Amino acid sequence: MSLLQQKLQEIIRLESGVTCLTLTDFRNYKNLRLETRIAPIIITGENGSGKTNILEALSFLTPGRGLRSAKLSEIKRIHQIDDINLLAADSWSVAAEIKKAGELHTIGTAVQKGSSESADEIHSFERRIVKIDGQKISQQSELGKYLSAIWITPQMDRLFQGGPQPRRSFLDRLVYAFDLEHAKRTANFEHLYRQWFQILKSGKPDPHWLKSIERDMAALGVAIAAARREQIARLNTFIAHEPDDVFPNVRLELDGEIEKMLDTNSALKTEDYYTDLLAKQRQRVIYSESVDGVNRTDFKVYFQKKNMPAELCSTGEQKALLISIILAQTKCQILDKGFAPILLLDEVTAHLDDLKRDALLHKIQDLHLQAFITSTDAKNFHVLQDSAQFLQINNGQIYPTL
Repeated sequence: MSLLQQKLQEIIRLESGVTCLTLTDFRNYKNLRLETRIAPIIITGENGSGKTNILEALSFLTPGRGLRSAKLSEIKRIHQIDDINLLAADSWSVAAEIKKAGELHTIGTAVQKGSSESADEIHSFERRIVKIDGQKISQQSELGKYLSAIWITPQMDRLFQGGPQPRRSFLDRLVYAFDLEHAKRTANFEHLYRQWFQILKSGKPDPHWLKSIERDMAALGVAIAAARREQIARLNTFIAHEPDDVFPNVRLELDGEIEKMLDTNSALKTEDYYTDLLAKQRQRVIYSESVDGVNRTDFKVYFQKKNMPAELCSTGEQKALLISIILAQTKCQILDKGFAPILLLDEVTAHLDDLKRDALLHKIQDLHLQAFITSTDAKNFHVLQDSAQFLQINNGQIYPTL
């Protein structure tokens, strides 16, 4: 056993995960209290029964918009009050008792209604609030210090096909786990980009105002690019030193102008270049609504043994490559943060042969991870019958099975 593996084993001896989950008016659940073990948790039920809703609720105990990237207003429970009319709940909440490296904490998040008044009207809005150990927290990024989640959903089976935006978002979530400020930087960059676009479309832009926004965008953009580069290097180094025995080794690359420039130039010089680049593309953004920069970066994955880009691999190979990244990310997080993330695996066994399916389940078991795994068939998880917690959903209620 290598020194790295020894350190990994020392950390995972201290349990991390959710021990009790409480939902109120969340999706199809009016009230739900679920006690869970730090172990694989297999959730079965018919399609549409609410299995993924449990995983989504857990994802809201971490920073961000959850595994569906849903709007806050879309999540609250809607119930039928008669044959015609539907009524939406006022708000929703998710709370949990957790262990972080053996230490007990309570965390929770909910939606709170608010309003703002302008000259001639009142605007209502909804905002997310967060509590940790009973104290209201202003920054949801603080959740990342107590609980981390990594997820795979059926939509990610197409991650390596189509445009770069889903891959870029996937990479940024990997970065969030190590750099809690990365989410704030990406959100601020998007806000500035929209502001810049609106100024340009106004037809009478103030050049001094534009220049100021472009400098701020360039500074944020270079910081975003640097964080992405660091994460790619971290994962590539880990995979090179700790290759997996079943899942294919991957090579990760960034295909972005700003990221590549940082290979040979200082951050300050790259910021100056990015500022000039934005100024040169002012006219272009009006017509195309997109310009070169960190908002166009692509995250490239290669099947190392075949030296083949993921988009040319088979569906099963693509799923195996995705799992390779997730396993490497999980181990890196454990070593860096000192506690294990929870895994949210929605129908993860699709496109996996029996060997890889059982290998994944054994790896989850060996790492003592808490993994919430959904499926329509509990028989796929027979190798975990003596160690996992099996639950079944029926009519919005959850029952233990086996």
